[in-house]
Order: sequence, then structure tokens, then C-alpha cells
Amino acid sequence: MALVLAFWCVHQPLRIGMGSAFLLGLMMDVVDGSVMGQHALAYVPLAFAAAGLSRASSGSRLAQQALHALPMLLGAQIIMVVARLFGGAEFPGILYFLSSFVAAGLWYSAERSCCCCRSTSPVERDENRPI
Repeated sequence: MALVLAFWCVHQPLRIGMGSAFLLGLMMDVVDGSVMGQHALAYVPLAFAAAGLSRASSGSRLAQQALHALPMLLGAQIIMVVARLFGGAEFPGILYFLSSFVAAGLWYSAERSCCCCRSTSPVERDENRPI
């Protein structure tokens, strides 16, 4: 869910943002039966960082975007582990963080398979628009 949320926050930052991240986080807490607010607490900074990535990496290559997504996903997992530890759970182990690396590797596949991210025609430049 974190990868999907980050992906759509990068590509549609005006539609999917921190409010959506909070609601999706609460739903994930209910589905997982985890500490209430754990996922929401992790997904909101993830959405904020992904919105920043959407502005910063508009012309970046896919490999660079995946490298930028890795710290965001790791940060979200670290926040979830800290919330679990405060809730009295045990440390899940270092292999718990492997999913962030797998998700960063899947970023390339998500980009290539998304039809809204590919431009089929060149962008026309309008001399009357400042941007």
C-alpha cells in the first residue's frame, strides 16, 4: 500500500495527498489489526515526501526516481516500527525492511505499466503561457 500511495502522490499530488494517506493508513490499521494510527502516522509523511518528489523529479529518469523513493519507503517503515515498539511489540527483525528495497525495485515496473504516466504525443509549447 505504501508503494501505491507514494506512486499516486508523485503522479497526482492534487488528487491524492496527505488526507488520503491518513484515511488509507487508518484503513490499513483496521485491516491489519495493528496499533490504531500506526500506518496513518507513517503514510502522512510518506505522502508529503512523495509530493515533494513529484515537483523535484518531473524530468528525472526512472532509476533516479526509484532511488528517491527508497528513503521515503524506508522512513515510513521506520515510523511504523517505532510506533509498534512504543505499543509494546518486539522488534520485527532487520528483514522487515527488505520490503522497502523490493518496493523501490518495483517502482520501475509501476512507472512503465501506468498508462497515465506515458506521454504519447509531444507537449505543445504555448508562447502565451508563462509555464
